Amino acid sequence: MTGYAVAQLDEIPELDDGREPFRPVRHHFGITAFGITSWSARAAGDRIFNEHDEADDGQEELYLVLRGRAAFELDGQRQDASPAGTLVFVQPGVKRTAYAEEPGTTIVVVGGVPGQVYEPVGWELWAPINPLYEAGEYAEAADQARELVETPGAQYPELLYNLACCESLAGRTADALEHLRQAIALSDRVRSFAKEDSDLDPIRDEPAFKELMAG
Repeated sequence: MTGYAVAQLDEIPELDDGREPFRPVRHHFGITAFGITSWSARAAGDRIFNEHDEADDGQEELYLVLRGRAAFELDGQRQDASPAGTLVFVQPGVKRTAYAEEPGTTIVVVGGVPGQVYEPVGWELWAPINPLYEAGEYAEAADQARELVETPGAQYPELLYNLACCESLAGRTADALEHLRQAIALSDRVRSFAKEDSDLDPIRDEPAFKELMAG
């Protein structure tokens, strides 16, 4: 272990969740102190990242236009972000998205919640599987998610939790309970999600589920 790592952005495998391609920078380096992801647009006019406001989790975000030219929309106001090297800082509650002004425009975003310890949850790895879940292909989604969680460095609470949900819906009760147990062991927040999530209704009456909810 050298204590450092070096990579070109294009060396990090690109992922796609059906909206816009991104590179899981945080996961690639194993960063646990803050979130960092890159988003790219293939063509001019493409949306680079989805519209959101971070109001629920209170996350601050800093955007760096690494390549190309971007146009941000911040609470409905257009903000030019060019040339490359332009920084845009957005506080929680501000609705934001961005569009490419030229092909290949790439934005790096760094985020964290003030005063809180950052907790990696693994959303980056789940995102490409989510379309299968949305389509009701629960067994296929579970197969792909399970393959991920069995690889070194991919044991994240959100990924394990979503795997458990898919297994529950696919009728894989024992697997769902085990992966839910693992998710709760990594983050107790998962327990509160599970108490109300209808995806887990098929296993809700299992004694092991009730034990997990009792904490």
